[in-house]
Amino acid sequence: MRGEAGLLTDLDALGIPFAAYEHVAVFTVAESDTVNAAIPGAHTKNLFLKDNGGAFWLVTVPGDARVDLKALPAAIGSKRVSFGKAEDMERLLGIAPGSVTPLAAINAPPGSITVVLDEGLAMAGTVNVHPLRNTATLGLPGATILDLLRHWGHQPVVASIPVQEPA
Repeated sequence: MRGEAGLLTDLDALGIPFAAYEHVAVFTVAESDTVNAAIPGAHTKNLFLKDNGGAFWLVTVPGDARVDLKALPAAIGSKRVSFGKAEDMERLLGIAPGSVTPLAAINAPPGSITVVLDEGLAMAGTVNVHPLRNTATLGLPGATILDLLRHWGHQPVVASIPVQEPA
């Protein structure tokens, strides 16, 4: 596993500019609200999923999105999905719950997981994601996240993620 050191090495080697922010540990979107207030750009949440065919998915959406899990499979081209287990996340991505990020794909063999980025985030000028730990945030363009995923041998999917209407 290449980890955060490998991520930072790749960002440097590829000449990718980013903003880095250190902060207290955050485990949920609600906990991150205070931290996010001081960090410009789009904030995210990530869903680690497994479909009923056994394939793993990492879906990154805006932090305030309420994803419609019933409609999601059709939007991303998968079968019915459920939340993946922490043990699978650790094995595939080398991270624990609370630190989920599309950048963890640096640790995943190509083809072992499909990373999906919400289309709005893919076009955003600054997308904030964890650098494989929940005590920091990196801000970089959505297009750059896609470039990094491709650099690591993945074929990211950009999709319009279905959301539930507020209650």
